[in-house]
Amino acid sequence: MLMFAIGALALATCPARNGLCAEKTNMPNVVFILADDLGYGDVHCLNVEHSKIATPCMDRLVSQGMSFTDAHSSSAVCSPSRYGILTGRYNWRSRLQKSVLLPYDDPLIAKGRLTVPKFLSRQGYQTAAIGKWHLGWQWPGGGRRVLFDRPIGEGPTTRGFDYFFGMDAPNFPPYGFIENDRLLVQPTIYLSKQDRTLEIGGFPGPMVAGWQTDQILPTLTAKAVDYIGKQAHGKKPFFLYFAMTSPHEPVVPSAQFKGKSGISALADWIMETDWSVGQVVDAVDHNGLADNTLVFFASDNGHCAYTHLELLLKAGHLPSQRFRGYKADIWEGGHRIPFVARWTGKIKAGTTYDQTVCLTDLMATCADVLGKKLPDNAGEDSVSLWPVLEGDQSPRREAIVHHSGNGRFSIRQGQWKLELCPGSGWTGSGGLSAPGDKEAEKMGLPSNQLYDMATDDVEKKNVQAQHPDVVARLTKLLEKYVKEGRSTPGKQQKNDRPIDIWKEPKGDYLYHIPEGD
Repeated sequence: MLMFAIGALALATCPARNGLCAEKTNMPNVVFILADDLGYGDVHCLNVEHSKIATPCMDRLVSQGMSFTDAHSSSAVCSPSRYGILTGRYNWRSRLQKSVLLPYDDPLIAKGRLTVPKFLSRQGYQTAAIGKWHLGWQWPGGGRRVLFDRPIGEGPTTRGFDYFFGMDAPNFPPYGFIENDRLLVQPTIYLSKQDRTLEIGGFPGPMVAGWQTDQILPTLTAKAVDYIGKQAHGKKPFFLYFAMTSPHEPVVPSAQFKGKSGISALADWIMETDWSVGQVVDAVDHNGLADNTLVFFASDNGHCAYTHLELLLKAGHLPSQRFRGYKADIWEGGHRIPFVARWTGKIKAGTTYDQTVCLTDLMATCADVLGKKLPDNAGEDSVSLWPVLEGDQSPRREAIVHHSGNGRFSIRQGQWKLELCPGSGWTGSGGLSAPGDKEAEKMGLPSNQLYDMATDDVEKKNVQAQHPDVVARLTKLLEKYVKEGRSTPGKQQKNDRPIDIWKEPKGDYLYHIPEGD
């Protein structure tokens, strides 16, 4: 009940239109809502023919703004994509060359790197991150000896955010909420691998007594709604990064949504994700902020295939729409994501943009909206979408680079998409989509794939043998992007690590759950 009380309080009318917020009219608030593992086809209006899950709030948002039909996360998995969103830089330029960060890993974003919140803070914004972080911390102690009663170093509030509420990840210990740099409640229970209650992929570790996984998303949603309500009365514009924990595992729809879809727990969980998006957008609208708030909605990667995908398929629901693959794959289903922008009165409602864009584009877009220029050592892979939001339908990117969960590369330019791997970009035969790279090698498939996305965006016919000139040209362009440390105009920069575009990472897992406690 507390959640609903907070939400109701936050929806109080803002005196914004005539009073305190008037000075913010040339500096729009920015709300970035990030779903976790939501496929392009999980949004009903983007997949009308093959969607069996109702998403009225997301559908309404699409109808009110601009939908990007060829939008991509910078990676096909979680931590890398979040890095790209907040830095405007491809994840593979960092130390994380494959997979995701693990519990208690060190921060991925370098201390001196300019981030979106840090940039906006310098322009006078209040900034907040609410939800899933999954970009590393500097935990006091280490390993099994982490000291949970001490401040946690190098987290969100050291990377540009004035306020943080959430957790590292819902399936990572410690299981409890963090506010700014401290756990709100000390964990007193140890969740072992044998007795853990998390459904899929959870790690053993410390947990707060009475921790309820089905209350994580409602609590985070209420916090986001409350934050918007409070900022509506402030004198400064604000940036809210609301990183949801759904529909990622654990799949834990709350009582209000259990059984609502009639399909599966995951379908219920997607419906609750839709509700959460609606609550946050409604908070913007009910506080009188719609005409001065740029709202973005996206997913961090494609739909996850290992949370009972078979039940959705049985019901006729295609979470990747017509596209091939799922989360972690180099194919479109791994990284083509729903992406919507809404700014009432500024962005024409019900419009679409069909050229390629990337979530790394947030930083340059924010800078362009404010009429600011980014320094050469920031946003190296970020392209402003502001002209697009104003109605320009021309292409903005020279090309876009994709990265699979196991670190395999792909580059897309116009109609052509080159993938530097023989299969899904997953090294093992037991990956998320078949064939994995090892299986593809055994099948005698070519070491790379080229698809004409103008005629074959479902990636069925590999035409690399027919177009060696295109393969050579795109490979050279990727090598250029690697060498120059950027894919946008500007002074050459350094990558954090040497990069081999043909690397063949070992291992066929995103992360390994330890056998012992």
